[in-house]
Amino acid sequence: MQLRIQINDTTRDIDVPDFMLAEGEDFFAQMDQDMNKGYQMSRKWVDKPDQEQRCQIVADKILTALSNGNQKSGTLMAAYILKRMPQVREIHMNTEGDMLGHELV
Repeated sequence: MQLRIQINDTTRDIDVPDFMLAEGEDFFAQMDQDMNKGYQMSRKWVDKPDQEQRCQIVADKILTALSNGNQKSGTLMAAYILKRMPQVREIHMNTEGDMLGHELV
């Protein structure tokens, strides 16, 4: 599967192998457990992030991974989003420091 990332005027496609979606469930479940404790989403503390907010949190991790040249981590985070919200095919990243502004399309 593929997830398109829009950062300002740049578009990047992340190819996620099918095996990563299937075999990553234990890791994804651990991520969910961590987020169940609440999460600081930019300036706002969210006690119980809903599924969209969780994917915005993970989208922010993709942005960080891509900025650091960590393709493997970016792909794994994209797999989480495709697994948890399979209808999402594209993310428009907010680059102004507000992860609540990441738009899941």
